[in-house]
Amino acid sequence: MKNLDLLVTLWPTFKHFERFANDSRLSGIRMNGAMIHLNELANDLKTAKKSGGQVPLFYDVKGRQLRVSEVRADKENLELRLNRPISVKTPTPVLFKAGEDSAILEKVVDGNYLIFKGGPHYMVYEGESLHIRDKSLKISGPILPEIEIKKTLIAKKEGIDKFFLSYVEDQRDIDNFREYVGDSQIVAKIENKKGLEYVSRQFKKKDNLSLMAACGDLFVEVDRPHHILDALKLIIKKDPEGYAGSRILLSLVNDSVPSFADLGHLGWLYEIGYRKLMLCDELCLKEELLGRAVNVFESFKESYVREEKPRKYGLEWLYGLKDSLCWN
Repeated sequence: MKNLDLLVTLWPTFKHFERFANDSRLSGIRMNGAMIHLNELANDLKTAKKSGGQVPLFYDVKGRQLRVSEVRADKENLELRLNRPISVKTPTPVLFKAGEDSAILEKVVDGNYLIFKGGPHYMVYEGESLHIRDKSLKISGPILPEIEIKKTLIAKKEGIDKFFLSYVEDQRDIDNFREYVGDSQIVAKIENKKGLEYVSRQFKKKDNLSLMAACGDLFVEVDRPHHILDALKLIIKKDPEGYAGSRILLSLVNDSVPSFADLGHLGWLYEIGYRKLMLCDELCLKEELLGRAVNVFESFKESYVREEKPRKYGLEWLYGLKDSLCWN
């Protein structure tokens, strides 16, 4: 089999979970429990195990990520509660839906209750993430919220030994998480500038520890859109076994034929060294879309991906990195 792995995001209660849990073309299933209540988690994970699938299962733990824990939808202006306390100068823009929607934050009450002037165009739901890019933002509280610790322990008890950890910013994040998952495989999701600083200055490749360029959030969090390119190069340079996830093959949401840009994106990720790619939630929610994306990925893999052979040019030429990374 040619060396290129595909992971997808599914939840065990999806009707198409069992189909893809037994699809030999896949190398992993990420289970994102952000919007799952604690009392449902154990049964859902048992359902995943009962599917009889051979595709490895990963559970995604929300570390430092800001998430909505409560929404007041009956107000004229959006009001919500966060999963952890913050401080920030207001008014300031807040981004929702991976940067596709926004609203103006007018006031922060008691650290984690946010009051907006008006609201975003689309509904905001419990468990969703948001982005506050103002430099004055400070996030308080423990590295892992109590609810995430409880979910992690349930996943571990149900036999999960592969984890994604969101918004890793420091080696302490990994060390703290190890207290709950032991020597399980950890994929550290890099999703903001502090995460890139960790990659550049602290990360050391070890067994059962990999990096992921989590582009859904990382693209929103970098200062300028084009900075995502150097960020992707940095991550794969520091971890040749690293992953890239999200914003891949999104043209397939609305069209059965992938766009030129999407195919070029796949080719570029492969050329700079990525061999493990993960589709985002949007493509995976519907069986038809996911089947379409897996088929396109397999076609790309068979027609473009080469067997591993020495290249005629060096890695320095491919990456164009050397000492030019702005985070070094």
